[in-house]
Amino acid sequence: MKLDEIIRAIPDYPKPGVIFRDITTVLKNAEAFKLSIDEMTKAVSGIDFDLILGTESRGFIFGTPLAYNLGKGFVPVRKAGKLPYKKLSKSYSLEYGEATVEIHEDAIEKGQRVLIVDDLLATGGTAKATAELAAEMGGVVAAMCFLVELAGLGGREVNKDYVIKSILTY
Repeated sequence: MKLDEIIRAIPDYPKPGVIFRDITTVLKNAEAFKLSIDEMTKAVSGIDFDLILGTESRGFIFGTPLAYNLGKGFVPVRKAGKLPYKKLSKSYSLEYGEATVEIHEDAIEKGQRVLIVDDLLATGGTAKATAELAAEMGGVVAAMCFLVELAGLGGREVNKDYVIKSILTY
């Protein structure tokens, strides 16, 4: 089984000229979903870290089973207004606009090493904002891991200071 053959390509979404990589086809296929988590587990197996930070919402989908596999804690990084406790926020630019992510102020202890997980690396804004939040809290970004990387959109360059593991690159 090849994951790149299972991910659906949707042309001209959300706007003309864009090819949207739809991972829902991986999620609904038990074998493909297991393979994606297994591949992400292998990709980060030699990296020393304490916690996984998963960005809303697909970072939750991939980050929690990865945390389970590796025996690590999981911290959700949410869209603005979703967390109930005291939080830190970071705004950033998206490919199609602006957004803000938030994390509980007690989610990372000073010196903890974190792995940032999401489904997709595109322009890199979400990952960079998450890394900046971790650093503000005294955390150290050990690496970032993505199921899919869209190489032409500059996300790797935006996050060039970090180790990046991508399972598939388009």
